[in-house]
Amino acid sequence: MIHDFPSPAALAEALADAVAAALAARLARAGAAALAVSGGTTPVRFFQALSTRELDWRRVSITLVDDRWVPESSPRSNAALVRRHLLQGAAAAAAFVPLVNSAATPEAGLAEVERAIAALPLPLAAVVLGMGLDGHTASFFPDGDRLAEALAPSHGQHVESMRAEAAIEPRITLTLPVLLQADYVALHIEGDAKRALLQNGAAELPVGAMLARTPAPAIFWSR
Repeated sequence: MIHDFPSPAALAEALADAVAAALAARLARAGAAALAVSGGTTPVRFFQALSTRELDWRRVSITLVDDRWVPESSPRSNAALVRRHLLQGAAAAAAFVPLVNSAATPEAGLAEVERAIAALPLPLAAVVLGMGLDGHTASFFPDGDRLAEALAPSHGQHVESMRAEAAIEPRITLTLPVLLQADYVALHIEGDAKRALLQNGAAELPVGAMLARTPAPAIFWSR
């Protein structure tokens, strides 16, 4: 089901409410909760809205669905985006677990990131995904060199490296099982082109692996 909103601002507020509710429910049940968010420009309003929600942020861990293997000084860093727009105000008390470390490549840094993600209070309480016009979500690119491994990790890996022409930089991504097992999954898309893709053929693209989840992701859309 697609939830339509009249503006990106209205979408951001509703999505923040939904994610905050999922985090609060996990905190009440288990005492700790983890959230994985996506980068890019689309989620900035959502980050800012979520940072104002009243939660016991000290018991919340935040990580990313995926990131480019670049330092946080790069304007392409999703970790830097999270620090700038989400880890603000009361939300600054949350523990942030980035996917990128000081290793030269994602392959070299993979084991360290694997340990960090495995140490989170899994399964994730909430996941917020985006989608590209090529049908990728997380770093599940159609031409990704490790796409099969990311969708079906052979030994239960939580993270995988990814290289694809469309990705530009090497990337690191959470694997599909980690995303599927989350308590709450939302897909945040904006613009007519992405909605058209979602309604016509997305099932055959990498994002289709998430759309097939039961229960289906909550889709938040605005122009």
